[in-house]
Amino acid sequence: MSKLVEREPAPGATSLSATPALAVQFFLIPLAVVGMVVLVYGGFRMLLTNERTPEEFLSDVQTGGRERRWPAAYELSRLMSDPDVESQYPNLGSAIVRAFENSEGDDPRVRRYLALAVGRLSNPPADATRVLVEGLDDPDTDTKISVIWALASLGDPSVTDVIASMYGSEDPGVRKMAVYALGGLGTEDLSVLRGALDDPIPDVQWNAAVALARQGGSDGMTVLRRMLDRDYVERTVTRVARVDATLDPVSEVMISGLQAVAALRSTEMRDTVTSLIENDVSLNVREVAMRTLELLDSDVTETSDVVRYER
Repeated sequence: MSKLVEREPAPGATSLSATPALAVQFFLIPLAVVGMVVLVYGGFRMLLTNERTPEEFLSDVQTGGRERRWPAAYELSRLMSDPDVESQYPNLGSAIVRAFENSEGDDPRVRRYLALAVGRLSNPPADATRVLVEGLDDPDTDTKISVIWALASLGDPSVTDVIASMYGSEDPGVRKMAVYALGGLGTEDLSVLRGALDDPIPDVQWNAAVALARQGGSDGMTVLRRMLDRDYVERTVTRVARVDATLDPVSEVMISGLQAVAALRSTEMRDTVTSLIENDVSLNVREVAMRTLELLDSDVTETSDVVRYER
């Protein structure tokens, strides 16, 4: 009995007297735990946001160890996608071009990312094109692809013949990028693009049809029709969507085809575009198809107005 008596609450004790203990148990202790978590997270966050400068990354590319150099080259290429970086470091462009030139025979990963960095320069040095063209002789296929992309990004039309010659490569990736680059540069000689419509690799055909459309050429209309056929594209595309991708690979192809149809103002594709609006499973494809149809219909309206006016 004595033990039972000892466990009874003291005289006058109420639920209010237990409130401080409950507050400590159910509020203050969890709050302290959350506070500690926030402090730890904030500490790690401060470490991660302590960004290094492009010059520091370039120094790592030039003098760092093997496993530091290519990640530094990657980070440098990523930073150069921001045009403000180049304005803050006016001598950086020339230094990157020199680094790429001096990396011949080096780790291919370093070469690839440096080429991408050069291609993202808004004000490239005068010899940037020459240095990149020399990089087309690199034995590494992925480096060649990066160099072709960089040349197209710089937009120097003097390299169109050199890039056209790269279509003779046995590697489909090189051919695909060469066709893409020719479309971006706006070559007057469309023979390579027309020939690429019969390439054994569908990706190359698609790039050729889109490139021709961007220059007003309707030679690739048959290929464009296939690009808007979801069943065909699904059977053909082998790429797997990235985790962070906003579009699946099949929809990417179809949207590229729709953009090419819009560039051509091809009213003969109106029924196909309308069918995509009504039936396609992808909201992104349907949205682009609606914009394409609006553009095609606006052209028809303008043409009708002109005919009525002439009459």
